[in-house]
Amino acid sequence: MRRVASLDFMRGLIMVLLALEGTGLYEHFFKASENSILNSFFLQFFHHPWNGLRFWDLIQPSFMFMAGIAMAYSLHQQKQKGVSWNKSFLKVLKRSGWLFFWGVLDYAVRPGGLSFELWDVLTQLSFTTLVAFLIFEFSATFQILCAVGLLLLTEYLYRGTHITGFDMPFVDQHNFGNYMDTVLMNKINAGGWVAINCIPTAVHTIAGALVGKLLLQVGKGENMELDNIVQQDSRNKQEGILKIKKILLFALACLIIGYGLDYMGITPIIKRIATSSFTLASLGWCLILLVICYAWIDILDHKKHLLFFTVVGMNSLFLYLFFEIIGARWFNEYITRISSGLLNLLHLPSLLVQIGASLSIFALEWSLCYFLYRKKIFFKI
Repeated sequence: MRRVASLDFMRGLIMVLLALEGTGLYEHFFKASENSILNSFFLQFFHHPWNGLRFWDLIQPSFMFMAGIAMAYSLHQQKQKGVSWNKSFLKVLKRSGWLFFWGVLDYAVRPGGLSFELWDVLTQLSFTTLVAFLIFEFSATFQILCAVGLLLLTEYLYRGTHITGFDMPFVDQHNFGNYMDTVLMNKINAGGWVAINCIPTAVHTIAGALVGKLLLQVGKGENMELDNIVQQDSRNKQEGILKIKKILLFALACLIIGYGLDYMGITPIIKRIATSSFTLASLGWCLILLVICYAWIDILDHKKHLLFFTVVGMNSLFLYLFFEIIGARWFNEYITRISSGLLNLLHLPSLLVQIGASLSIFALEWSLCYFLYRKKIFFKI
């Protein structure tokens, strides 16, 4: 099975952006650009406070979308090796369990003591992965209907339940998602995030699995004779273009419906509670990003200079846990003190020192991923 380089690039790009966010770099640039036209640009690297959509709101959907594509490739390889459905199910169940564990652990240690919270992306991914797997073998039509069903269920839960104090569907701190957080964790997130986001965002992982299946139909026949390689590559490109057209049509439909629901005042686009309009609009952008990367890298064969992102994408889970747990609690502060002390010797402005510290943290994290890549060490669960 031929490796799709654009998928490694996309996964690496997402992780690079997340890692840079973990260093505080975007905050430094945002402050540095105050009272300038660039301030609006750097504002895109922060979540929208409620009703609206910014670039940073697409990162988690892309993360879960790529997880669906990776699952499709993994299950395809398992099937080729003769692995039974039961064994694959146990493997996915184990993976979901570990994702849940690491997601809870990420939020568990607080200055005031231990805490149980279900808002981490890994916790959500543990649910969406399991859902996408359970319907993976069914037809594309059935999977799309399941995705629609999840969105309709979300609409009903927010609109059709009438719980005192939590009966305002799209009002922060007073919606059904907030109520479920009091049931599951006896607390409400001050930022408006809710645990049941895993229901609608399962659509991202399901869509990723469907796209993965589609891409797997391209690039077959790598064991052919040398004189047939050129002809096969030409056919693969033609097939790839057809796949791109299908994905673009799907993306257009998602964008029209998602933004249409918001524009007509039916369902607002709210990332923090993953409304159906947000889920569809963000999925549309994920599909467009995939098409751009796939067309440029795999169809047009621009595969040079991808190593910077690839080494990160190959150990995405390791890097995420590193900067979320170790970085946030020790590594970032330690490296910041060292780099700031050295940069202050040059009498640089404090803002440049802060930016330099963030870049130093990222450079060390990337170097660690590169070391693991060179040693062929890849952490998977």
